[in-house]
Amino acid sequence: MDGIEQPGQVNKEALKKLKAGKRPPHNVQELVDGILAGNRTLLSKAITLVESSLPEHMELGQEVIAGCLRETRAQLQNANGKLQTANGKLPTADYRLPTAKSGENSIRVGITGVPGVGKSTFIEALGKYITSQGYRLAVLAIDPSSARSKGSILGDKTRMEELAVDPNAFIRPSPAAGSLGGVARKTRETIILCEAAGFDVIFVETVGVGQSETAVHSMVDFFLLLMLAGAGDELQGIKRGIIEMADVIMINKADGDNIGKAQAACMEYANALQLFPPADSGWLPVADICSARSKLGIDCIWELILEHRKTTLSNGYFYHQRMEQNRQVFRDAIDAGLHHHFFAQKGISEVIAGMEEEIREGRMNPYRAAQEVLGRYLGGLVD
Repeated sequence: MDGIEQPGQVNKEALKKLKAGKRPPHNVQELVDGILAGNRTLLSKAITLVESSLPEHMELGQEVIAGCLRETRAQLQNANGKLQTANGKLPTADYRLPTAKSGENSIRVGITGVPGVGKSTFIEALGKYITSQGYRLAVLAIDPSSARSKGSILGDKTRMEELAVDPNAFIRPSPAAGSLGGVARKTRETIILCEAAGFDVIFVETVGVGQSETAVHSMVDFFLLLMLAGAGDELQGIKRGIIEMADVIMINKADGDNIGKAQAACMEYANALQLFPPADSGWLPVADICSARSKLGIDCIWELILEHRKTTLSNGYFYHQRMEQNRQVFRDAIDAGLHHHFFAQKGISEVIAGMEEEIREGRMNPYRAAQEVLGRYLGGLVD
């Protein structure tokens, strides 16, 4: 006997109702207005558009970013004009973040560290402290992507249970999707959208792969490095790379029987920091201990961030760094545009596939093959 026919995996009736009740896609102005009004749903949709690799989504996402930048700059100019009319001068920068929907009034904090250092627990502890001070916080958590399936778990919210339900916090996990440097491909654009939504502090939590995570340094104002004690990492303090980029090095998990080891590691890192030349920002890097579990040193970290902002604002380095970040965005946009244009050329995929076959069979040098492909591409542009 065949038995009872099993139902399909998809409920067709429910699918029809879902399609019938589906809203049409949002237009650019609707998304921009929603972001500026602090609508988290529309902010999330805009970030999804920006992260999408579909050409129509990429174009729409760029229009949303341009609209947010245009509106926030207009708001800042109007606010400055009103103050200038009233006081006869422009407002002076305050290191205590003024709440305003402008990237110039926010602070971007990059947080990185070795795997297992406790970045998520640390971010939740520091984030809860920041929101308790009346600030709005956005956390951009970068999740590693599988080299085989290309997928990501995106489970950072489950490790930040208290912060995830905080009305003054917004957590957005994003896949690394093959991007190097510990950040996602569209992290810079996501920062702009979060600032337009009125978030005062932006955390960028990197993947956590060690010395190679230097890309995040080019998109934040303050760079925080978390390290562990007793894990053989102390020698890394005398190496060039991510250590010399850190504004503050915190030895996390300084609790219980590990306090002594953390203090010893902190002293070694402090000594190592003295070997590096002075930073252009005028800031002297700090090494200290903390515990995200017991909340030890969390308030001190926030004071260090504010003190760093005060120092860089007073000597002009804060705005200089922001301009350098914009220059890097300009160069990265050119690289991305060239990459997209190259692979969008008609027949280029077939040419590359043919060259790869010849390389596999040993009939073509890979360097020579790359030169020929680029030659055909550049020749097509000239023609």
